[in-house]
Amino acid sequence: MSEHKGDFATDVRLLRISAIAAVSGALSTVAADFLLHLIRFFTNLFFFQTLSTANHSPSQNTLGLFVIAAPVIGGLVVGLIARFGSEQIRGHGIPEAIEAILFGKSKMSSKVAVLKPLASAIAIGSGGPFGAEGPIIMTGGAIGSLVAQFFHLSSAERKALLVSGAVAGMTAVFGTPVAAVLLAIELLLFELRPRSLLPAAIACAVAGFMRPLLLGSGPLFPLHTADLGPLGIVSSGIAGVVAGALSWGLSTWLYKMEDLFHKLPVHWMWWPALGAIAVGIGGYFQPRTLGVGYDVIGDLLQNHLVLHAVILIVLVKAVIWVIALASGTSGGVLAPLLMMGAGVGAIAAPYMPGGDPAVWPLVFMAATLGGMMRAPVMAAVFAFELTGDANALLPLLSAAAVAYGFTVLMMRRSILTEKVARRGFHIYREYSIDPLERHYVDEVMTRTVETIDAKATVADVLRDYFGPRQKYRAYPVVASGVLVGMTDRALLDRISAEKADVPLGMFFADTRPEIALPRETCRSVAARLAITGFDRVPVVEDEKSYRLLGIVSRHDLVKPSMSVFTEELEMEQFRRVWVPRSTRLAPTSTQEDLRVGQSTRAEVDQ
Repeated sequence: MSEHKGDFATDVRLLRISAIAAVSGALSTVAADFLLHLIRFFTNLFFFQTLSTANHSPSQNTLGLFVIAAPVIGGLVVGLIARFGSEQIRGHGIPEAIEAILFGKSKMSSKVAVLKPLASAIAIGSGGPFGAEGPIIMTGGAIGSLVAQFFHLSSAERKALLVSGAVAGMTAVFGTPVAAVLLAIELLLFELRPRSLLPAAIACAVAGFMRPLLLGSGPLFPLHTADLGPLGIVSSGIAGVVAGALSWGLSTWLYKMEDLFHKLPVHWMWWPALGAIAVGIGGYFQPRTLGVGYDVIGDLLQNHLVLHAVILIVLVKAVIWVIALASGTSGGVLAPLLMMGAGVGAIAAPYMPGGDPAVWPLVFMAATLGGMMRAPVMAAVFAFELTGDANALLPLLSAAAVAYGFTVLMMRRSILTEKVARRGFHIYREYSIDPLERHYVDEVMTRTVETIDAKATVADVLRDYFGPRQKYRAYPVVASGVLVGMTDRALLDRISAEKADVPLGMFFADTRPEIALPRETCRSVAARLAITGFDRVPVVEDEKSYRLLGIVSRHDLVKPSMSVFTEELEMEQFRRVWVPRSTRLAPTSTQEDLRVGQSTRAEVDQ
């Protein structure tokens, strides 16, 4: 019978985690609304010298040359906050969240939850060319982590809540709940289980329903384009290659610039202010590159800008973004990538074969995001939810997939993982189902077991089982088929000197042996062997009867991995099917060589 085998391994704790995730989603939505208001407050303070949260673009300022000073002052404040508050506020948020998930047991401090949005609001409000999504991902993640720590949950459950808070914040900022869930799957969770997927989905749903109450409803950049013609697939491929090359170039120059900052003979606290000088100069020549720039993205998608203005925006935005981000200031990367991708699409649109030229800023935008983040499905759905343009969904997916393939082949790491790797942590982003999760103990255990009778004396056991012909390192000790313990030479050596004539079973009267159950997964048993240091563990029918069924060893646990070898490395060879001469067709008839896989061992009946 296999009643214990199901599609997923879960328990009723999933309901508790999901309920907590709903609360985290609501808190992250409120935090996102607060962050956006904080950015507007500092934008008005730095560029218009007013105390207001009205939505004004920094490009409307009348500061003249004094516009250069605003980003520098903001960068100086951010550096001070990082130096004397928490260094974790530096960067664009997602790498820091990944590092906390994989190497920090998903623990984040309350300092990060408070200082990250404050520092990011100052950096962006003073003209920093960043988006709000990275900071809110970090802030939402900190909220989820703190809630999990309050309830004293495990590290795995804490990870689920950290990611839930992070993607709920992204949902609140952009109104893209499905893309946010895909961000969790493709970038943050590093697993696909109900215990992590369900909380993330619930948190995003809560944030999606709450968003109209605080931030408004509907797509952020409404757009409707015509269907692409037959050349659409070719054009999408071209867009993907160009966007992939753009992603590669931006990532390469970003970390080259970061290396230059590390060579400066000043403390890193001053770097954001130094990088902000370039931001101020760029903002003086092209004010629309300052700040979040959602209005500029909308104009690019609607083709409202002339060509020379688009070229200048793309060039200036790329330069100041690379320099500012390399300086270690605080801000997100999604909005700048959207702007640069849409700008390149607007430049290339007149030359793209087939289809409506209006679609290419959107396609390039998604492809750039997919290539840079290495999350093509998230990027395509994200662009669709931002615009509501269903006609563009297929070219979005095609271009994002090509850009993703380009960067996978050309770059060892993405903009996200390179940051973590430079701190000494390697991230392997491929993951699949662990073969030990797919198989249970009763599938791999050895059923024919050599046991020791509990009535045998210690001296007899030493002579018969641990002499010159010893087969195993440890043996189960049984009484009438019931397990009483496991013994090895170390145990016998400790008791043999004084109690050599005592039955071995006497030494297990007050102990309960380590066991495995047939319905357990191989992974849980492998973890137990790693923790205890045992080489093998007995398998019993249940925890009441202790009737011995078999034994599972480390060697047995290797068996499921053979399926991985077969799937990944064993190449199938093909052979021609033998056909009897009497059944062959005449030479004038059409003849085809039928080939079948050697693994099928197909035969032809006469």
